[in-house]
Amino acid sequence: MTGRKRLPELHGGNIYRAAEETGLPEGRIIDFSASINPLGISKKVKRALIKNIRHLIHYPDPDATELRHHLSNHHHISVDSVLCGNGSTELIYLVPMALKPEKVLIPQPTFSEYERAVLVSRKPEAGSRKAAIKYFKLDRDKDFETDPDAFIKAMKGCDMAFLCNPNNPTGRLLKRAAMLKIAGAAKKLRCYLVVDEAFIDFCPKDSVVNEVTDNPYLIVMGSMTKFYALTGLRIGYGVFHQSVIKKISSYKEPWAVNTIAQRAGVVAISDTEYRDETFSVMKQEKKFMEDGLGKLKIEYIPSAVNYYLIRLNNAGEVINSLRNKGILVRDCSNFAGLNRAYIRIAVKSRRHNARLLKELSLWHKA
Repeated sequence: MTGRKRLPELHGGNIYRAAEETGLPEGRIIDFSASINPLGISKKVKRALIKNIRHLIHYPDPDATELRHHLSNHHHISVDSVLCGNGSTELIYLVPMALKPEKVLIPQPTFSEYERAVLVSRKPEAGSRKAAIKYFKLDRDKDFETDPDAFIKAMKGCDMAFLCNPNNPTGRLLKRAAMLKIAGAAKKLRCYLVVDEAFIDFCPKDSVVNEVTDNPYLIVMGSMTKFYALTGLRIGYGVFHQSVIKKISSYKEPWAVNTIAQRAGVVAISDTEYRDETFSVMKQEKKFMEDGLGKLKIEYIPSAVNYYLIRLNNAGEVINSLRNKGILVRDCSNFAGLNRAYIRIAVKSRRHNARLLKELSLWHKA
């Protein structure tokens, strides 16, 4: 990489590139760039993975039947409304492809794949017009909080809107009442509201997943990547109204969720001890991180989940210095709506959190 400027990663979690560039073994990389449960994979899931290796000789269930049943029981929704995918990103791409929106509302900053999914959903050779994208700017001076009334106003004239709740990379959460207000408005406006709840398991009371049944314009995406730490297995799901799910399914490839992933998902959802321990650890470690950032007088955005968006004037230098020491943080300069001063950091174990704060203190004193 000598003589070449390193571009920001499109997403966090690329320990492989970091290991290649730094010469450090992958196991030595401390990854704060991907916001994954620091508990790692639960013991019950590990046992299930080993036990089910023998089933790899068979094709996976193309309908992920058992996993869908467990998801429906967990969320108290109809199994017929659940569609599983190779991560929720697969389903995010299928939605604009199947529903063919003409004008789409997307906040800034937010998860970049919404925009890309819309842009690639129409093939020029097929003679279809590309969807127009309208951007909803989140105000830094208001900690990037989404104003429900302003968002509803912006939805007018759109036939699809994406909303990440809690939002990535800001960690800001819209409470359930606000989400219901927006979803109700989307129904009246006949605008599909795609709610990405990839991190909602950290604050489950604010999910709107059980509202899909009565709202044909509400689509909710879920992920088992973040809370359950099943990142490498790629397990996601979408919850759709009956009037929509057949359209989405018709674009879906078969066998997208492998046998091991399906089994891991089933066991993870049933592991209440792991869930309770996660809430306990997160409460402790979030306080530790907030106290530490506060003592260092590092500006951070209040977050409902397991990551923080922080602001440093020398962010680029800090990112490179940490990387050379095998510590990855998320360079947020390629998020539309953010500048080069922003970094996203995950909440990890106490040992790793303390190490990061120590390294940040060296730079903040400099």
